[in-house]
Amino acid sequence: MSNVHAPVGMTAQTYGTEASSDEVHPMEALLEEIEQTLQAPRSGQIRNGIVVAKTPNELLIDIGFKSEGVVGGRELERVSDSFEALDIGDEVPVYVMREDRDGNLMLSISRALAEKDWEHAEELMESQDIFEGTVAACNRGGVIVRIGQLRGFVPASQLSPISQATRSNGDAEADADDRWEPLMEETLKLKVIDIDRKRNRLILSERQAMREWRRHQKDKLLKSLAEGDEYEGIITSIADFGAFVDLGGADGLIHLSELSWNRVSHPSEVVKVGEKVKVSVISVDADRRRIGLSMRRLQPEPWDLVDQTYEVGQIVQGRITKLVNFGAFARMEDTGIEGLIHISELSDERVAHPKEVVAEGELHDLRIIRIDTDKRRMGLSLKQALPVQEVEIDWEIAPSDFGEDAALEETALEETAEEIMEVAG
Repeated sequence: MSNVHAPVGMTAQTYGTEASSDEVHPMEALLEEIEQTLQAPRSGQIRNGIVVAKTPNELLIDIGFKSEGVVGGRELERVSDSFEALDIGDEVPVYVMREDRDGNLMLSISRALAEKDWEHAEELMESQDIFEGTVAACNRGGVIVRIGQLRGFVPASQLSPISQATRSNGDAEADADDRWEPLMEETLKLKVIDIDRKRNRLILSERQAMREWRRHQKDKLLKSLAEGDEYEGIITSIADFGAFVDLGGADGLIHLSELSWNRVSHPSEVVKVGEKVKVSVISVDADRRRIGLSMRRLQPEPWDLVDQTYEVGQIVQGRITKLVNFGAFARMEDTGIEGLIHISELSDERVAHPKEVVAEGELHDLRIIRIDTDKRRMGLSLKQALPVQEVEIDWEIAPSDFGEDAALEETALEETAEEIMEVAG
């Protein structure tokens, strides 16, 4: 009797024996059992399944096993939005949890999605790619951004300067729970900087993402910017020498002298961090990666309109800006034009130094006594703007009361009145 067996995968019938076609070779049965064992779902696995049945309380999912898996109970509550959208025949990822007492295979859609999100987050951590996320919640320490099913945390220290400037409507001292409320629903550019799955920890940074993004954007802008271009930007920071403006990924500088036509001692007098401003490009230095901006060049030069705004003899309000030995400078409250009050125009009394009469910061009524548009100079007078003492004149005296010199006396009264008006004017 021969000891030769049929090759693996072949039935006895195909090998030429007389075995019935309904019989299965023991080797085939073993291979099928091994294959089913390998395919058997294990706890912690993620598989793609097909929805084969749907009721208000559960989903039956075919994952290629001998029986369908079940998604129900609290698992449906966690994916209520997705549950409503699922139909029979749809493919869905599931996480294998366990078998219940009745032998049913319990599955979770939410955990499957979360596992895929963790994998995605790890890929972002590895690549350091920049992605966008929407602020879903906030607390004292920062804001929360969802990455799929995960909750990523952006600490306050990792928010960009622009986002930090928005907190509690710009109140840097605020420490209420809702101080980051203005950022709700805002879309942020982010990078993953720390992951700890065991502690369910996912830390994100807007500051690092924006730093890298702005660097790339600046390269693009430097190639496309031209002098005279106008942009709308946001003040990102302020220094003694000027203010920096975000033009949409690249910062440009408005020098102190380009903030306003008026004299400015510090940028904070004109702008604040987080404020939107319109600027004009005045210089582009690609080698040094510097962009010069101006706000004042988008505004009319006050001296160009001075003849339409002021005239000699007009009373204006001016604030004392500087004292010098020969007088005091005052800035017009409405236009910012500065004029000089010569020391002789401060008072009718003898004045050794302007500080005897005025002080910096004081607001006074002043009379314009000279305008020189070509030299951009304006002469002002404090003493001529002071109220004129009234001279009591009996205007009711009739000419006949003066006798034969009545006509001459009446002329003298008129001249006296004119002199008073000239002093006042």
